[in-house]
Amino acid sequence: MVSIKEKMAYGLGDTASNIVFQTVMLFLTFFYTDIFGISPAFVGTMFLVVRIIDAITDPLMGAFADRTQSKHGKFRPYLLWFALPFGVISVLAFTTPDFSETGKMIYAFVTYTLLMMVYTAINIPYCALGASLTDDPKERVSVQTYRFIFAFIGGVLVSACTLPLVEYFGQGEKAKGYQLTILAMSILGVMMFLVCFYGTKERVIPPKEQTGTYLQNFKTLWQNDQWRVLALATLCLMSGFVLRTTLAIYYIKYYLNMPDSISLIITLGMFGSIIGCIVANQLAKKFCKVKLYITIQLLAATLCAASFFVPAEQAILAIALYVLWNMVFNTGTPLLWAKMADTVDYGQWKTGIRTTGMVYSSIVFFIKLGIAVGGATAGWLLAGYGYQADVAQTDATKAGLLLSFSLFPAIGSVLVAVIMRWYMLNNDKITTITQELKHAPE
Repeated sequence: MVSIKEKMAYGLGDTASNIVFQTVMLFLTFFYTDIFGISPAFVGTMFLVVRIIDAITDPLMGAFADRTQSKHGKFRPYLLWFALPFGVISVLAFTTPDFSETGKMIYAFVTYTLLMMVYTAINIPYCALGASLTDDPKERVSVQTYRFIFAFIGGVLVSACTLPLVEYFGQGEKAKGYQLTILAMSILGVMMFLVCFYGTKERVIPPKEQTGTYLQNFKTLWQNDQWRVLALATLCLMSGFVLRTTLAIYYIKYYLNMPDSISLIITLGMFGSIIGCIVANQLAKKFCKVKLYITIQLLAATLCAASFFVPAEQAILAIALYVLWNMVFNTGTPLLWAKMADTVDYGQWKTGIRTTGMVYSSIVFFIKLGIAVGGATAGWLLAGYGYQADVAQTDATKAGLLLSFSLFPAIGSVLVAVIMRWYMLNNDKITTITQELKHAPE
């Protein structure tokens, strides 16, 4: 059993990660377009290009972590080594030097690329650590439930405090406000990573005889058919999710015409997410995790699409749907990450090789690819519908914004529900695999 204290320490690592992750999803596009003065089309393209770099760095980081040998374990040391660089580069990404338009684009590209690279270096080992805390399938859901409750606490921190802190620190200078706000949050994040490092322990150890080249590990990973299903589902999931969350600020500010309520509404959505994570652990004890996850995605798609039919005048209904969508959608989040740990076990059971780091790094790559696709699509759609920063939008732009915020993201959840029909690691199958691995000769 993993103690509550250790689960909380592990969860604080994702609170730290989400200080940047949620800021990128909720505010970075808006920061680039409305504060730094970069075109939305370039921002969208930049997000996508950086994923090409991630295609190389993510799996390499996972394979490297699998080979790490230290007195602290395979994955925990990276929390110690990269906490401070993660904080420093986060601040640089939200710094606005007085460059030319081209200079701003270059600076944004370089700092955003560095941010994603250091995020890879600390977040992939952190994610893999979750599969090393316990091999109990039920405990894994509990660990991930704690993790994402704390993750969304980080989200609440970002959504509730970012804009007020920007005003407080900036005193009318929004660029300065963003920089100092991220500085304060980064200091807090570094401290949380250190608590996570000192408060957790790796227990699930790969077979001692496990060897192989990087290429062989990639081939082993590809043999894991359930990993392939999960990777494709994750790409569709995050593409739709990030498209909606990126456009949430624009939807609230320009469609609902409630610019002063952005922080409040997004924070309410985060509280909905926390409730969803709490509910997930209880539901997983009563229902098949696979069937439950499919049902959650279909319900999330329905709630997302329903926003299209709500006129701007019915703001309370629109906000209620947004909060309820966050709750339902994120009921599936701990289940998804528990499935990743199950997929690691399945791969070891099938091939004899345990590639924890590579499974998580590759899934994280598809998460970030989904973030890029969703963010890029948001930028392109804003440009395509004629969005102009910080001015009243035309009716055509508002109509396009509504469509992009509601119906388009719903497609992602529907695709996930369809893809997950090929995911076979239900509760009974995982229990059998776990028992066979425990009794396998070393």
